[in-house]
Amino acid sequence: MSAPRIREAIRQCFSETQSDSPEVQLKALHTLVSITKVSSQNRNLVAQTEGTIPALLALSKSSSDSIQILSLYVLFNLSLNPDLKQSLLYHLNSIIASLTSTESGRVASSLVCSLAMLDKNKAKFGVAVKEAAVEALIQVVGRSDGEDLAGTSLLFLGLLARFDEGLNALRKTDQIVSSMVQVFKGRCMLSKEGAAEIMLLLFDESEGCVRDALRLPDFSTLVADVSVRGSGRAREKAALLMKKIMEADLDSYVDGNSMFSEW
Repeated sequence: MSAPRIREAIRQCFSETQSDSPEVQLKALHTLVSITKVSSQNRNLVAQTEGTIPALLALSKSSSDSIQILSLYVLFNLSLNPDLKQSLLYHLNSIIASLTSTESGRVASSLVCSLAMLDKNKAKFGVAVKEAAVEALIQVVGRSDGEDLAGTSLLFLGLLARFDEGLNALRKTDQIVSSMVQVFKGRCMLSKEGAAEIMLLLFDESEGCVRDALRLPDFSTLVADVSVRGSGRAREKAALLMKKIMEADLDSYVDGNSMFSEW
């Protein structure tokens, strides 16, 4: 199909997504998923069509799980084009705030991963971070459902924390250390790896974060447990956390008693 015909089909589909009929909307979205799955050229044509990104974002917040999921699939397909990742990144907080189903979480998880792969050294990605995106991702981490999305979000936050903008945004987040320690109580090893990575970066930059961790009664027990029973990467990162704390001047943080005496 020629580019003009594809462009016209795209316009028709987006017109139909505004229909009052859910069936018409779903059919149009299925077509858009197929179009954007085929080639990078088609994805560019969709992105270049006026109003497409706002329309897809609006549909991703639909009360219909099917419409929400299909619109997320289209956004994910668009994110496969490197030149489109940047524009989608700025809408990340809006996208993940709209999730209502487990399947939506899985698709959004893939979208987060795709956006994280902005370029080989991740520099542009790190510079592009906004506090709103960090806040939205922290909210996802705190949700009781969707462990896959929470794990991916934590790895995403760990990537952001390697840059000053991301690390500063995390440091400003209320109860950030407590939130990361809480992750250690879950079952998802991907989440534990991400939480440990974030705490390592925070501890390197902030003595206040170290104090906050040591004040948590179950911190040492949880870190020790992950260092023994976690996945390979989780054990490695937990061991580094233990080392950092052991090397710290505990007398400055703990009133007379080392929290590691139980080890």
